[in-house]
Amino acid sequence: MSERYDPSPAIPGPQSARLGALLHAYESRNVTYLADDFPVFWESALGALVVDVDGNEFVDLTSAFGVANLGHADPYVAAAIADQAGRLMHGMGDVHPTEVRARLLERLARIVPTGLSKTFLATTGSEAVEAALKTAALASGKSGVAAFRNAYHGLSLGALRVCGIEKFVAPFRDSIGPPALWLDFPRRGIDACEASLDRIRQRLRAADDLGALIVEPIQGRAGVVIPPDGFLAGLRRICDEVGAVMIVDEIYTGFGRTGAMFASQAEDVVPDILCIGKALGAGFPISAAVARPAIMDAWPASPGEALHTSTFLGNPMGCAAALACIEEIERHNLPARARALGEILAARLRALPSHPNVVEVRGRGALWAIGMTSAAAAEATVKGALARGVIVVQCGIDGDAVAIVPPLIVDEDLLMGAIDALEAAIVACA
Repeated sequence: MSERYDPSPAIPGPQSARLGALLHAYESRNVTYLADDFPVFWESALGALVVDVDGNEFVDLTSAFGVANLGHADPYVAAAIADQAGRLMHGMGDVHPTEVRARLLERLARIVPTGLSKTFLATTGSEAVEAALKTAALASGKSGVAAFRNAYHGLSLGALRVCGIEKFVAPFRDSIGPPALWLDFPRRGIDACEASLDRIRQRLRAADDLGALIVEPIQGRAGVVIPPDGFLAGLRRICDEVGAVMIVDEIYTGFGRTGAMFASQAEDVVPDILCIGKALGAGFPISAAVARPAIMDAWPASPGEALHTSTFLGNPMGCAAALACIEEIERHNLPARARALGEILAARLRALPSHPNVVEVRGRGALWAIGMTSAAAAEATVKGALARGVIVVQCGIDGDAVAIVPPLIVDEDLLMGAIDALEAAIVACA
């Protein structure tokens, strides 16, 4: 890719600076963080490589927020989108469906955990979560929902009700309705699984009007927080005991990222509702809530006007992208690839806590985080890595961690070179 460009010696280069000025003038100031040394503006991406508008090339260790499990611009997916766009770019949602939508619904039922087969298609992760919460309320007849502190399920107003990250919720607290029942998410190696489950069981048994529980198998935005082994299976048992609909949010962890098609499959857990998105469309916006038939059928049959729908429900290009993406995930056997990358990353990252600014590393498959001593150290590492040609992002409740989420098709030598550059950035910030 770099042969097309005359790279700028500066990062960010002059074109990124010019575009940053445009965003400063015209975009809501809450959206993009702008500084003299950040960000760069992407122009193109292929595989695990990104080229910015100044011709600088970077290794992407973010998968663009976990979307590019197949890498950027997978040719098979791109061709499927282009073909669909040339024939039918947009359908009529809940009125006149499309053939490609029906095929995707059937396909999803074959790849999700056994027992889940009825789907509500959406566009964003937040929409999938809101559809799941509405479905659970109808199925249980109860409006209460339990969620976990430090959880992230999207930022739309309905999803904020179950967002456990205070900074996102605080400005809108009076607008989001009754609060969730907040539970503590245990950390592997720190919290005992059975003791944590016992506390949760007691809280749920004592709750009034509890209809659902929502959980991430691994808390992603909180800094790749992994629970003790057996925790998710224990939650499944507790939900059955108290009659709560179990919603598992795999928007970030799905489609091979953690070494299984879905992270919940590591413990043979079948939720009542599974939320998926991000990597489902390999870059085209599409998401879904997939449920057990008995749960999804709590919705009444449509009399001609759906109670919950959207203009772009089951967009034909999104459905085509998802079908092609699923084929590519299976062809490349991405879950196995993620397991192999996990072994490589674990071996390489194990030495990082020897650096004074690194507290710990944690991860599974190709989803990792480096816990650092402060948000300032993490920010300096992110910017130092960018200057060295590697894209990473901060994560963690206080921004004190750096996420490593590479495309699952990344070349191993390229990945190790990027980790070397990241380590150099860690050393420099010390």
